[in-house]
Amino acid sequence: MTASPHRASGTVAGGTPLEDKDGLSGRALAFAVFATLSALMMALLDSSIVNVALPTIARSLRVSDGQSIWVVNAYQLAVIVALLPLASLGEIVGFRRVHATGLVLFTMASIACALSPTLTHLSIARAAQGLGAAAMMSVNVALIRLIFPFDKLGRGIALMAMVGSVSIAIGPTLASFILSIASWPWLFAVNAPVGVIALWMTKLYIPPSIRSSAPFDYRSAGLCALTFGLFITGVDSFAHGGSARTAAFLLILAGLACALLVRLQSRSRTPLFPIDLLKIPLFSLSVTGAVCCFIAQGLAFVAIPFQLHHVLGLDQVATGLLMTPWPVAVVAVSPLAGWLSDRFPSSLIGGIGLLFMALGLFLISQLHPHSASVTVACWTSMCGIGFGLFNAPNNRAIVTSAPTARSGAASGMLATARLFGQTLGAALVALCFEIDARGWENALYLGAAFALCAGGASMSRRFTAAE
Repeated sequence: MTASPHRASGTVAGGTPLEDKDGLSGRALAFAVFATLSALMMALLDSSIVNVALPTIARSLRVSDGQSIWVVNAYQLAVIVALLPLASLGEIVGFRRVHATGLVLFTMASIACALSPTLTHLSIARAAQGLGAAAMMSVNVALIRLIFPFDKLGRGIALMAMVGSVSIAIGPTLASFILSIASWPWLFAVNAPVGVIALWMTKLYIPPSIRSSAPFDYRSAGLCALTFGLFITGVDSFAHGGSARTAAFLLILAGLACALLVRLQSRSRTPLFPIDLLKIPLFSLSVTGAVCCFIAQGLAFVAIPFQLHHVLGLDQVATGLLMTPWPVAVVAVSPLAGWLSDRFPSSLIGGIGLLFMALGLFLISQLHPHSASVTVACWTSMCGIGFGLFNAPNNRAIVTSAPTARSGAASGMLATARLFGQTLGAALVALCFEIDARGWENALYLGAAFALCAGGASMSRRFTAAE
């Protein structure tokens, strides 16, 4: 039997060949889609849903604003160090197994978060939750390719993108609603029933995938995790007032791990860390722009709640509602950005968008106690419009600049750029708090600067051969 173009060859557990089928249909497809996309929604929601509640969590656990950011950092750090290794592992042990294991870990960790009595307990539980999220996100696209028939694969990918956008859009609003009727632990407890249902549907309806016969590259996976983990931990050590000597040592170790990873991966035809793609100017500039843009977004999403709480005196419900225009604007403008990218250079569209984003962040930093809510909504909408104009064309540039055979690696690099940027952005907010009591204001200035850097990288693509 000839395999479909989107299937891989290999064997299933126990060495038994798996008959290649062109996706699912009917009720099986619907339930498999729910199991896959509900996991993606939970993972993305929990990457940002707690931002609105950070001031409340800080007061409840009797910690400083800067210390409370570990609730964000622990989750994002766990995801960033595990994403690429788990994606590789999924090809070997099976996508369904990695997905199901991630669901179990994520659900149990969510319950642990809800029951955490201290910041230390909450941070550890959030790290475990992040590992579960990384497992689910690392194989999400692969599961969509597995369960959708080939002639409907485009619909599946579009549906996944829509769910991702909606998840980000409703995060602040959902957090505000939950906090208006319950305490902050319920932000995590709501994951439990969804996780159980998704796990049940995963076991019943998602078929096993064909497995690769290649061995898992433990050395590359370990070096990849060390590179990202040591770098983010070193930056966090600086940010939280730790020993400068210790932080510098961690950063040096991260550099050594990165050098070893590059040397090891340079010998591979399909490297886990796609250094072959980074040699393509359009690809590398697009990734650089994505990292800088997501650093700016990470800074903003953590700093803005503190700005609105301390400067305007708003509670967490009002804060969440006034942050909602940002992601809603992203969802609204993304189709327009895609249409524009078919007709104009993505470098130009992205550059203009990032100028809007930088201006919006600067204007938010200038808010005062008498600023009107409509003013706040306008500035957050401006940031969302700018981000949306950049993100969709930039994603397209990353994917299309890579050879077709390396589209999976390009997709993984895009996810890593997003998570790395958001994690580093949250760490930089903590550093701003250590430097100045009004750290949220400096964080917004820094976010505007990173948005301008991303704009510069985007505009530089005009000078590449591909553009």
